[in-house]
Amino acid sequence: MSIVRGVAVLLATWLVAIPPALAANPGTALKTDEIKAEPFRDAKTVGSLATGDPVEILEQQGGWFHVNSAKGKGWVRMLSVRRGEARKRSGEAGEVFGLATGRAGTGQVVATTGIRGLSEEDLKAAKYSETELKNVKSFTTTREEARKFAAEGKLVSRKVEYLSAPEAAR
Repeated sequence: MSIVRGVAVLLATWLVAIPPALAANPGTALKTDEIKAEPFRDAKTVGSLATGDPVEILEQQGGWFHVNSAKGKGWVRMLSVRRGEARKRSGEAGEVFGLATGRAGTGQVVATTGIRGLSEEDLKAAKYSETELKNVKSFTTTREEARKFAAEGKLVSRKVEYLSAPEAAR
């Protein structure tokens, strides 16, 4: 199994295994985003968060947080919210930029979707589980099984050309 596929399966397993209640944890909006009535992109918008707005995280469902804020109660994309209290450090303009882009932290590293929802405490408390590792490995498939599945679903392979670099990056 490729590393990328293994990580994807592990993240999918993690998202399914998350307990629904996070016991109303504090959070902070990383960027402006809509508050939705349901955890779907096309759900009715019931409010809007601005960068830095405090929220109370009530639960998580897939890639969505159910939040309560001064601007409304509903669902916000997980990537738009940082779990935990907002950090105040030097007060430099770079800190605001870091909060807005998700690059807040000493290493200026952007977290991936699977990690963004985990706090430092969650990562430190993580324990090795041979049972869970076997469970993740049970999701693997052979190339032949994948081809058979694609054929049964009448899926076809398509070549996709790489996008050219944006003008600014050249």
